[in-house]
Amino acid sequence: MYNTVKILHSYWAYLVLLILVLATLNAVIKAMAGKEYSAKDFRISLFTLIVAHIQLLIGLVLYFVSPRFSLFSTSGMGEIMKNSVDRLYLIEHPLITIIAIALITIGYSKHKKKLTSKAKLRMIAVFYTLALILVLSRIPWNAWPN
Repeated sequence: MYNTVKILHSYWAYLVLLILVLATLNAVIKAMAGKEYSAKDFRISLFTLIVAHIQLLIGLVLYFVSPRFSLFSTSGMGEIMKNSVDRLYLIEHPLITIIAIALITIGYSKHKKKLTSKAKLRMIAVFYTLALILVLSRIPWNAWPN
């Protein structure tokens, strides 16, 4: 089960990254150009929200079935924090990714309450850009896509 979930999490991440980059660039470019917010923009931002939340669910399953998870009971938090690889997989990657998905959710929710195209696009641009930066900072590049 672990290997299946790991593969799913790794390959779904490509979709998340692609859609997040697309949604971010779309919002930034349209906001800077002063273009109108459209149904297409709504769909892109919603699809980004959905795929990110699915990735979160897959990641949570992976986290709890991972052999590394037992390090909490065998080694303890002090040893995990001393080992950069264990710290990345058990602390940094999950925490930062959860924060990034929270930013996507906040940006999506806030943009719906705005009345003008400029404000809607700006909300998506700001929150999705912050989320993208966080996601890119904590992808385990040396192990991805394995």
